[in-house]
Amino acid sequence: MTVDKVIEIPVSLEVPIGPQHPALHEPVMLKVYAEGEEVVKVEVNTGYNHRGIERLTEKNSFYRNIFIVSRVCGICNIVHSDVYVRAVEQVMDIEPSRRAKYLRVLAMELERIHSHMIINAIMAEILGYDTLFMYIMRDREKVMKAKEILTGNRVLGDYLMVGGVRRDLNEVDRERLKNILVKLEPEVWKYIKVFEEDETLWKRLRGVGVIKPRDVTLHGLVGPTARGSGVNIDARREGYDAYGEVPFNIIVRSDMDSWGRMMVRWHETIESISMCKYILENLPSNGPAVPDETRLPRKFPVGEAFARVEAPRGELTYYVMSDGRQNPYRVKIRTPSFNNIINSGFSYIGHTIADVPVILTSYDPCISCMERAIITDLRRGERMYLRFKDLSTRLK
Repeated sequence: MTVDKVIEIPVSLEVPIGPQHPALHEPVMLKVYAEGEEVVKVEVNTGYNHRGIERLTEKNSFYRNIFIVSRVCGICNIVHSDVYVRAVEQVMDIEPSRRAKYLRVLAMELERIHSHMIINAIMAEILGYDTLFMYIMRDREKVMKAKEILTGNRVLGDYLMVGGVRRDLNEVDRERLKNILVKLEPEVWKYIKVFEEDETLWKRLRGVGVIKPRDVTLHGLVGPTARGSGVNIDARREGYDAYGEVPFNIIVRSDMDSWGRMMVRWHETIESISMCKYILENLPSNGPAVPDETRLPRKFPVGEAFARVEAPRGELTYYVMSDGRQNPYRVKIRTPSFNNIINSGFSYIGHTIADVPVILTSYDPCISCMERAIITDLRRGERMYLRFKDLSTRLK
């Protein structure tokens, strides 16, 4: 009697998600390998939106670069200009007034509110809650109006300058901002209640994309992604600008999943509203907020500076080096999405294909912030532009 042996050979199917996909909104491709519906491997491919921002800053003056770096990201443009300006101020030994520092924090926290609201709205859209998406975006418009009152623009603020800010805040606009924040806060609490109580949101987010604290530190994850896994890191604790004087709580949760990351952003939104109200009620009157631009130095000393800021997505760092000329010798930018997106491939494994867009959205990806690597071969004196995949192979 012969017995036929059946050998099952698992077949992995490659499912490309992106680089242009209705659920992702930005050009990134995830090569998802699945056996049936289960994800067994993910490769993150970026590089579709490279603009050479770092190289561009080396071709322009220190002052003109304020407008260039603020266009690295459309959503968090003020934090980019803030951290760059603070690095330049370190090189030039310039200290802004207390009033200017408070207004900088006000602008950055308004930006944090609208950034957190838009990613939660996008998450609702991906989960099929189009009505919830529209409600959140409707209330986000209040924040955009507040940003326009403060900076003069809804999106690209162009608010920062060396030594201070470009616009002061009068009493009439201060009251308008207070009224907007007072009306916004109860609406945010309503959305928190929806995320906490809606059964469908729980089923799609709870236990999906689990990241343990060990994985956070191992892969260098930052921002709400890290704080949603119980890792208490926040660059604002350093006390730059007026963060050392404005009281706030660092939101940390131990959920470790996509739901926890979104809830960190909701509760940080409440904290940012409280911070903005505190600033409006305690805005210092000493010192001019807007410096005389014609009196700013035209000669730049030789030196270098490193500055960091807690952007909505996590720690954002700038390295600025001056060799005494009008243009910086080097500007190096490391964005939070650089860490969170490139290093997060492990978190998709074991989930279904339908969970992949949900997990990616929970990281709040900003693809335009990424991929500016320049590798110099010192032996040949040549510069080579490499993809991340080539870079990782070369470093091995």
